[in-house]
Amino acid sequence: MKSGVALIEKLALCFGPSSCEAEVEQAIREELQGCGAILSTDRMGNLTAHLPGPENAPRIMISAHMDEVGFMITEIEKEGYLRVDRVGGYDHAVLTGRMLTLGNEEKRIPGVIAAKGIHQMTAKERRELPELKDLYVDIGTKDREETEKVLERGDFAVFDTPFCRFGKDGAYIKCKALDDRLGCAVLIEVLRAVEQLSLPLDLWFCFTVREEIGRSGALVTANRVRPDFGIVLETTAIADVADVEPSRRVATVGEGGVLSLMDRSTVYDRGLIEFALQTGAKNAIPVQVKRYVSGGNDAAHVQRSGSGVRCMALSAPTRYLHAPVSVAAVKDYESMIGLLTRMLTDWKEEMK
Repeated sequence: MKSGVALIEKLALCFGPSSCEAEVEQAIREELQGCGAILSTDRMGNLTAHLPGPENAPRIMISAHMDEVGFMITEIEKEGYLRVDRVGGYDHAVLTGRMLTLGNEEKRIPGVIAAKGIHQMTAKERRELPELKDLYVDIGTKDREETEKVLERGDFAVFDTPFCRFGKDGAYIKCKALDDRLGCAVLIEVLRAVEQLSLPLDLWFCFTVREEIGRSGALVTANRVRPDFGIVLETTAIADVADVEPSRRVATVGEGGVLSLMDRSTVYDRGLIEFALQTGAKNAIPVQVKRYVSGGNDAAHVQRSGSGVRCMALSAPTRYLHAPVSVAAVKDYESMIGLLTRMLTDWKEEMK
């Protein structure tokens, strides 16, 4: 059983583009074996770990999504090269030359995203960024027949990025898929922290699928769980880098988990936000408020499920989101675990 940075690493390195999350689910199940929660997986692949509470206890759904951005193979050229389309959103400017892992639930094939060499480009082509349709994936085969022996249309690909700690004392981590394997790791750690406490809460720890392509996993899960409260664990793009004016710096790496007031799909519950801020202040746990309205997450569907759900989003501030490499701070991960654990153990009776 892993914890801390080792747990994030295990989950982040899993192969899990949207609608192909089985490897991630299996890794999470391994980490939850022997815990006191009731584990179940629905038809879509959403995994839930239920810690039942007393009758009429507040029902709280805490969720993180298992999927990551990636690609799907759409065509195999006669020369053996692959054409792909996006699964989730990312900037195509960062793609050329990147290593990929291609496959599905059962196979893994290495490849590289390629394009016409700069020496063969016209002056106009050098000034313009290549679009995804102009790129291809090379897996080292000589023709279509050889490629079709190992891959087919409908197979997937994700970025092939090693996990690394860097900075003073390893304060930062970098890898693919921190969105949202870091959130999944927080969820596991919090479950472990509270499972033996017999809290007066009905707790549902939910690992959802397909967030990057429409959040349908969260919709199905919320309609099944029917929570009173929803807490979504995420990462958030922050722009705390050089040459970005302060007004556009969403949050700061190293200053704690990020509470959203509003994003492009959800207005969050002020009572929950105030409770989180008070809990952080009372327990000296760093927490910050998102200073920009952008993005969206599973809360959009959780909030609108059933007769309505009071929702909060707590995110890790993350640099270079939806890119081959993302960067987060270990101390933010730890503060998210601490804050959510304290919120659950100190849950206010007036929260109804």
